[in-house]
Amino acid sequence: GLPAALPALPLELTVLYNSLLFTMGASHSVIEGEAEEIRQGLLRVLEAFGACGQDLSTEELWQKVLQEVTAEELQAPLHRLGALQAAWWLAARRLGSTAGLFWLLSNTEDTGRARCSEGENELLSLLRAWQVPPEGASLPLVQSAKDLKEILCTAAAFLRGLQELEAENFPTALSLLQEAAGGFCSKRVLAQIYTCLGCCAQQMGKPQTALQHLKRALQVDFQCLPALSHVAAVYHELGQTEAELQALALLYEALEKNPPAAASSSPYFLIQTELLVRTPLLASILRHRHPSEVKYLLAQRCLQDGRVADAVEHYLDFLVLLQEGLEQQVPLDSGSALPRIPEVFLEAASALEQAERHQDAITMCEEVISRTTDLIPRMLRVEEKLEQPECPSPGTGLAGGLLSQKKESLCCLAWRAAGYLHQGWAWAALGESKEAVTQFSRCLSDLLRVQLWGSGVEPTENLPPEVEVLQKIRMLSLIGRGAQFLELGRHKEALLDFQHSLQISPGDPAAASYLVQALWKLNRKQEAAARWQEFSQSALEEDRQQERQGRPFPLYLGSCLKRAVFPHSASLARSVQDYLRTATRDPPS
Repeated sequence: GLPAALPALPLELTVLYNSLLFTMGASHSVIEGEAEEIRQGLLRVLEAFGACGQDLSTEELWQKVLQEVTAEELQAPLHRLGALQAAWWLAARRLGSTAGLFWLLSNTEDTGRARCSEGENELLSLLRAWQVPPEGASLPLVQSAKDLKEILCTAAAFLRGLQELEAENFPTALSLLQEAAGGFCSKRVLAQIYTCLGCCAQQMGKPQTALQHLKRALQVDFQCLPALSHVAAVYHELGQTEAELQALALLYEALEKNPPAAASSSPYFLIQTELLVRTPLLASILRHRHPSEVKYLLAQRCLQDGRVADAVEHYLDFLVLLQEGLEQQVPLDSGSALPRIPEVFLEAASALEQAERHQDAITMCEEVISRTTDLIPRMLRVEEKLEQPECPSPGTGLAGGLLSQKKESLCCLAWRAAGYLHQGWAWAALGESKEAVTQFSRCLSDLLRVQLWGSGVEPTENLPPEVEVLQKIRMLSLIGRGAQFLELGRHKEALLDFQHSLQISPGDPAAASYLVQALWKLNRKQEAAARWQEFSQSALEEDRQQERQGRPFPLYLGSCLKRAVFPHSASLARSVQDYLRTATRDPPS
């Protein structure tokens, strides 16, 4: 309540500086809002000189104080308070305000500032140019302005690097992040900077450089587990599956032994880089994966690479984690890599089937079938692509909701149909052809719920992804049922299924080969030979078209795609070729 007096102001501003340092450092959390205490301190300075600035913004207040107050004894306290204000603004990502403040603190002319703007970075140039006033021995400080300057320089370079990385200006981002890495920070922050450097190099198409940065991050701080996660991603990009799986296994082990804890503060400085650099991009780069996510990635990669036994083990471990309450481990808004739970069950069934554990695969699929039955409407009509409008009008809310509901229904239908499909192939592998036919028929009956086009209208060429999956399941089920009809000697029924499968996917090699075999068994050898010649000529071109145009199908269909491959191609080709040679030597009279 005492009026401001010039002799007391240096002590008053120093006490304010120290108290704010304690307040900011003790919170260990991001600095938010305006520094009202700093504003009041500046107003006290103006009051001591008979001026006021209540109506001014904080930026305007700083400009007025630094331009009008020239007392030598106030320069060092004001510069310290200015550095603290800069920390506040950096934390709020107000880099322009921070640059303006240091322009004032350095008393730089307009021409000088223009020269800085033409350099690499204005803010960093001004920070480096700022001369820290000498500290008074009679006024102890809890953190010197010189140390604070070093932290500000590191934080500014880090923030600017993240901005350029988000804007995809990768060379500039790389340069700024490298400058931050050479700055004043803890090992934990240094590891974070190297992790960002790794991500930047990866996006520049330099995976080996990315690995060097990420390994450096782990050398600095092995608790920087996001770096290990990014290492696995780079190995995946390089196609080095063994190294990727080793990285994921290490990550899972580290997460199990030592779950990520809250950031600890340095005992040496109250203001640290950690408190100043908090951005959504950095949070995304440094997101800690949960053990369940890593376990799923291990299972998925093993299945994709054909390591069936390992895939089964990881999938079963993951399902145990699921029973323990997965929703408590992975928040829904965390950007998790986990797919929908029915897909995980189906992928596990695919792995079990490839491991010849057919009965277990059947049980796994039964879980999916039972849980999706009540979620599927009796009929689904799909007349156009299921895409939300990019800029929905105010009246499209209800339509958008119905569209989303239809997509969800199609997903549930695909999962249940895939469950029946897997069961059909599993029963077939067990030699139970009749039970296999039953499951394939249930799959096909389910898919009749979808009307892909209206009466008299041809199906659309560009089907929605959900419908493409249903069409693939239908084709695989027809091939599976037709193959079992052949086993049961029901050749005409088999022929019909293969014909229908070729209507869905003309030129499919498996369906075409099975069709030729069905004709051959029906003793329609001339027609079979003609079809075989036709399919042989178009097979290569068809494969190329599928490679160019085909959309990848869900991983859980992998085992079914393998089962559907025609197993007797060589013997069938020899039989047809022998027949053609005989027909050429002995033409009909």
